[in-house]
Amino acid sequence: MDSKRDRDHDADCERVTAALLKSRTGEFDLESILFLKLRGLGIHDLGCIGECSSLERLDLSGNKILSLAPLSSLRLLVALNVSANRISSLEPLSGCDSLQSLNVAGNIISSLENLHCLQSLRKLENIRLKDNTYNYTNPVCRNGLYRNILLEMFPHIKILDGERVVGRGSDLYQLCKDIDDTIKAGLYKNGQLSEHPDCKPWVEDNYWDIKRSNNAIIDEAYKQFNDVLHECRLLNNRATHMISQTERSMSLKKQPKQYAV
Repeated sequence: MDSKRDRDHDADCERVTAALLKSRTGEFDLESILFLKLRGLGIHDLGCIGECSSLERLDLSGNKILSLAPLSSLRLLVALNVSANRISSLEPLSGCDSLQSLNVAGNIISSLENLHCLQSLRKLENIRLKDNTYNYTNPVCRNGLYRNILLEMFPHIKILDGERVVGRGSDLYQLCKDIDDTIKAGLYKNGQLSEHPDCKPWVEDNYWDIKRSNNAIIDEAYKQFNDVLHECRLLNNRATHMISQTERSMSLKKQPKQYAV
């Protein structure tokens, strides 16, 4: 009886069902779900996930998904993580007009032609096809011109494979900031503002300062990141303590034995 229950549970995990979605989110109506994380559940069939019409952020990483077809109806989807799956086609995402961030690292996307379907997504600004941290990649990334061609295909992209290509943090941003700092430095002599009426910075004061957004999603990301840092510090302290104890124990073992005379 228990084995049958286990098989039924496994079957539920392999396919996305209304019961699974409701148990994971606590929402009674699928249309009310805004954020959904179904990471590492062995899912290969997305089932009824397309009925979550209000879904904005979706994490399906670490599963066995072959087809993204059920996602084609998610017009409000902003961020999608399907890393570490078995996906070869992104065609169903061509209708996700609100998509801004897409992580497909660790799949089997074989060529740049497989990415043409995303060119109609004008809001897409963050694409990840490889992730060196987890050693995730795609066959397309072996192309020596992959990065340059991708940037030509998506001229509005801001972040590629976790690296900023335009805006704050990019080479252009840093160059403009350095020039502006040089201009400001030239306006002052011995701490006093000198007369250079024709030489003015082209941006307002504090423009280069990175400010935190009031966006609730970004605030939550900051919180999660700080939680991870805290856990890392705890693990580091624990590891340091264990190493210290081991070294002390080994040091005691190496000391010559003393015998009473």
